[in-house]
Amino acid sequence: MQSLRDVISDATTNGGVIWHFNFSELTALRAAVRVARELNTPIIMGLSEGEREFVGVREAVALIKRYRAEGLRIFLNADHTRSFEKIKEAVEAGFDAVIFDGSALPFQENIRETKRAVTYARMVNPRIIVEGELGYIGTASKVLKKIPKGVQKTTVAEATRFVKETGVDMLAPAVGNIHGMLAGGHEPKLDIPLIKKIKAALQQVQGKSIPLVLHGASGNTDADICAAIKAGITVIHINTEIRVAWRKALEQSLTKNKDEVAPYKLLEAGEDAIYRIIKKKMALSEQL
Repeated sequence: MQSLRDVISDATTNGGVIWHFNFSELTALRAAVRVARELNTPIIMGLSEGEREFVGVREAVALIKRYRAEGLRIFLNADHTRSFEKIKEAVEAGFDAVIFDGSALPFQENIRETKRAVTYARMVNPRIIVEGELGYIGTASKVLKKIPKGVQKTTVAEATRFVKETGVDMLAPAVGNIHGMLAGGHEPKLDIPLIKKIKAALQQVQGKSIPLVLHGASGNTDADICAAIKAGITVIHINTEIRVAWRKALEQSLTKNKDEVAPYKLLEAGEDAIYRIIKKKMALSEQL
């Protein structure tokens, strides 16, 4: 079976996209698996540090392995990892990818700590994907009243230096995206020209195409997302959007089934809501 490195390499070379969805309980994972089966397409499932604390690091690995045994191209990512110890934990547990998120650190410190994570991961498992994050887009996967304070785009110069000095496999730049979703429903437009410039600059530095990752894509328009893919984005992260859909569906389920006490029956509506969003997002690939 293809490794995640192979899948991402193919997508980068051929202008494709790999979708990344987070989960913190079984309904989101089950929904994503349903779509992956139906579309016969690779998918990345991510867990932030908080989500890993809830699910369990080794438990998450076991769940993904169980689905992979069916032949599904499903992979596991340690999303937004902000300490070296948590990087070690995920690498040693058998995650396919890890993100060292030093976006809130001073630039030079981000380079140093990301390089440390890359070096360690390579030593333990040369096939693991290591991603770095540069620029600041906030930290919370929740509904926001306003754009997070301190949001700052990545510059082309910063991106080229960061990739060259850290040796990361993928880069998540700040290109107008934000974590979470604005309550008013008006997400900032993505800076498509900046994506193109970063993509081109990294090609010149590395002599090969470096996959770019779009975090915080919840709430962005379909048109913006498609334009970002065409500009050079290879991996797209969705989390808040499915969390919101899950909660709304669960609230409706609790109201409709006032006497029901079986959790799996009440949670079915949340799974279906997440399934619809994931399938709709992944269908965007057909518009490219």
